[in-house]
Amino acid sequence: QVQLVESGGGLVQAGGSLGLSCAASIRTVSRYAMGWFRQTPGKEREFVAAISWSGDSTSYADSVKGRFTISRENAKKTLYLQMNSLKPEDTAVYYCAADLNQWRVAMSKRDAFDYWGQGTQVTVSS
Repeated sequence: QVQLVESGGGLVQAGGSLGLSCAASIRTVSRYAMGWFRQTPGKEREFVAAISWSGDSTSYADSVKGRFTISRENAKKTLYLQMNSLKPEDTAVYYCAADLNQWRVAMSKRDAFDYWGQGTQVTVSS
């Protein structure tokens, strides 16, 4: 009933840019908020960015503000994350997530999200 598939990860040099996409197949609800999280080995999965259904509410982790931009195309059921000025500390597995409980607010708490993609690796070399 719910499937999230990320794409676009890869290797990039510090200072470079990379764009991630997440194709969503969600049949249980018609509107939902979405977000991006990331995780490195031995660490908890951390919030990166989130967006409401309409896109008028967004939130970002302090570590990525001004460098990353979250967006979505509801007609294509696709979520995006544009990452600019990448740093080695941005290296992680990036996960797409869906919050099916509400659609008006861009939540930043991990437990607000019900479903997760399989993740895509982003590696930033120094």
